[in-house]
Amino acid sequence: MLTIRLSRVGKKKAPQYRIVLMEKHRDPWSPAKEVLGHYNPRAKEDGIKLEKERIEYWISVGAQPSETVHNMLVNAGIIKADKKKSVTITGKRAKKTIEKNAEAEEKKKAAAEKAKAEAEAAKEKEAEEAEAKKAAAEAEKEKAAQEAEAAKAEAETPAVEEAKAEEPAADAEATPEATPEAAEETKAEETKEEKTETPAEDAKTEEKPAEEAAA
Repeated sequence: MLTIRLSRVGKKKAPQYRIVLMEKHRDPWSPAKEVLGHYNPRAKEDGIKLEKERIEYWISVGAQPSETVHNMLVNAGIIKADKKKSVTITGKRAKKTIEKNAEAEEKKKAAAEKAKAEAEAAKEKEAEEAEAKKAAAEAEKEKAAQEAEAAKAEAETPAVEEAKAEEPAADAEATPEATPEAAEETKAEETKEEKTETPAEDAKTEEKPAEEAAA
């Protein structure tokens, strides 16, 4: 079976490729039946040169391009089809890739667990802070209530003292008002008593001289 594929040429670290037609089971560096183009990956412009007519001919007679050449022909518009995956991985490299992916997955899982633990810790911290704020608010409220009660008690104490002070003052005010009347009554009584006693004393005095004259 014929295949169209790349054959590496050029110097070390400066690869160039030929697009060749050969038997599929042959080595890529073995002599080719026909060279159908050149590919220089280091060239900035015109890195690919293709023999369009010869490639179309060989494809028409059953030649199968490799995945890389297939994609190159699709880009050049020689064939119309979807691109193929052109990279092949050896078993050793595939194993390393699997191990690398597994390690990345473990790191990702560890990072997710760490983020979850941090989120839980942050949530717990927020809950503790909320409880502390609630307790502080309750303590502040209780303190305010105590201060209000103390202020109320202080406000009531002067009122009671003022009421007690007002009672003697009222008594003192009432006493001077009653004193003149009482004084007048007392004076009237004393005058009456004096009048009552004076006639008796006069009568006694008159009786005494009369007795002396009789004697």
